[in-house]
Amino acid sequence: MIQEIFFQISILEWIGVSLAIVQVLLSRVNNPINYLFGICSVSITMYLMFQSKLYAEFALNIYYLIMSIYGWYFWKFGKQQHETPISFSTKKDYTISFLIVLISFILFYFGLTQLTDSDVPILDATISAFAWAGMWLMAKRKIENWIFLNISNAIAIPLMIHKELYLYAILSLILFIVATSGYFKWRKIKRSMKIELFKKFKIN
Repeated sequence: MIQEIFFQISILEWIGVSLAIVQVLLSRVNNPINYLFGICSVSITMYLMFQSKLYAEFALNIYYLIMSIYGWYFWKFGKQQHETPISFSTKKDYTISFLIVLISFILFYFGLTQLTDSDVPILDATISAFAWAGMWLMAKRKIENWIFLNISNAIAIPLMIHKELYLYAILSLILFIVATSGYFKWRKIKRSMKIELFKKFKIN
């Protein structure tokens, strides 16, 4: 049964997911070329999502593509002045995040139901809405970004299976594990920052 499923997976899906994994591995070692693999992976993913009528996921990947192009240019040619420190979300951050989820969901759901032939508008819109909020929190270096991204990943797993995009289901599971690890790692880094700050304060 499992063997039959894997034989049914298209070559494009194998290539798209393989490139995504390479991109993640290269980003871990701070190699700017990771963005080029990301651009290729996202381009393939966009095509597959559109073919599977996952239009909100398609729109989400347009954002990923733009950010990959920008990221490659900035990482390769730009000069980063300073890194924003990791922090916990404030009430304002939570409010904005949930507004992003709500507004994104409404817009995507309306677009999917009124303008497309999507057969899973609720799930598709929900995945993208939480991903948008998670990316906003990640840009602000907020620890809770991992929670929002993992809600998106958790819903994406069964949806990708439903759409018979089995490798993308596995990729979503990998991203779920990575995000879980990232959440606890960022909490540990934040605690270390507090300890260092306390030591400096005590010495002074």
